[in-house]
Amino acid sequence: MREQVAAVRRMQQYIEEHLFEKITPGALADACHYSPWYAYRLFTQWVKRTPADYIRRLRLAKSALMLRDSSQTVTDVAFQVGFSSVDGYQRAFLLEFGCNPGQYAARPTPLYLFTPYAANDTTWKEQKPMEKTKTVFVQPIARPARKALIQRGKTAKDYYQYCDEVGCDIWGYLTSIPNALDEPIGMWLPAEMVPEGTSSYVQGVELAMNDPLQLPDGFAMITLPAATYLRFQGEPFCEENYEEAINQVWEAIKQYDPTAFGFAWDPSNPRIQLAPIGTRGYIEFLPVKPKAE
Repeated sequence: MREQVAAVRRMQQYIEEHLFEKITPGALADACHYSPWYAYRLFTQWVKRTPADYIRRLRLAKSALMLRDSSQTVTDVAFQVGFSSVDGYQRAFLLEFGCNPGQYAARPTPLYLFTPYAANDTTWKEQKPMEKTKTVFVQPIARPARKALIQRGKTAKDYYQYCDEVGCDIWGYLTSIPNALDEPIGMWLPAEMVPEGTSSYVQGVELAMNDPLQLPDGFAMITLPAATYLRFQGEPFCEENYEEAINQVWEAIKQYDPTAFGFAWDPSNPRIQLAPIGTRGYIEFLPVKPKAE
């Protein structure tokens, strides 16, 4: 079972590295070291969609960000992301997002972008022993007053519960928000920011205080005051070990004494996490305030 998951991840990695090229069943088979038929079966079993659908949706998501963030034409983007015709790209874009790519390029609005997740078998992952943390880097960061567009759950206290309540596709939607200050974030909100009947864990994006974005249906806008955070960053990790990487940073946080920087923990501001990306390490921001004398 572990070998199957590793094979699917190799196919996902190959797709990521060759996304804008022609990707054949034979190439995916070579990447995972199985026959084309068995490679297709494994991919569909673990990713819950066919390789072709996975590639198409990922290309469309990338293309939407290109239209939003660059001055490239629809034609240029269509061919760059691997479509053989502009008409085919426009039809696929309309079917995926419900709008024409030309209209979207002229006036970007939030879209539910496809977010790929690495194949995962929690059975063997939970049995895998966690390695000891080598280094967790800590740095104080000042964050200005800003607002955050969030979608609340019902009772979720962590990422997995939130995905069960809201769905994992929300991350792709947040990625598409124009003029976000940074990438999407997960937050554990303090009690005063949690209305009754809503979750303490939410996901969202930070925006400038004067950002004109209209509030989408089902979302909320909250104000985050200027605050100081300690940025905890673990070492880079293999993508399949993301849970171990998160746990290692959490263990370091538990043992950390903020008075080393002259701070105390600040429970009035949210704790923030970024998506675990192996090439940079797992990152969390914990709010602090000046230590009382």
